[in-house]
Amino acid sequence: MKLHIDDTKTIEEIRNEFTNSFEFLKLEFFTKPHQAGEASAKADMIDENKTLGEIRQKHNEGDLVINADMLVSEVEGAFDKKFGVHAQVFRKQNNVWLETSGSDSWTLAKQNETGKFMSSPVE
Repeated sequence: MKLHIDDTKTIEEIRNEFTNSFEFLKLEFFTKPHQAGEASAKADMIDENKTLGEIRQKHNEGDLVINADMLVSEVEGAFDKKFGVHAQVFRKQNNVWLETSGSDSWTLAKQNETGKFMSSPVE
């Protein structure tokens, strides 16, 4: 998938584009960075209606290519390095979204498959 990033995009638009490619994953954005394997504080989460122009210091525009073989830490790092926004990947488990901080070394494909499995009805 290719995400076009510019100051007019809202958090919600980016989240929706990402989740369209990875049904059991979503992106959240935060005011502060986090280290690999570290969770982000819910109090630092940015409202989905904000535009990127409102929340970042780097105002460059460009495309971010994300593929299923990328590690969670690579995706989060790319948002930070290229565009100056602090992203965190979350995985769906039933009706709950969990931060993937303990599994930043997993690929998006593995995270998405795990989310699918954990959200499947038990037979």
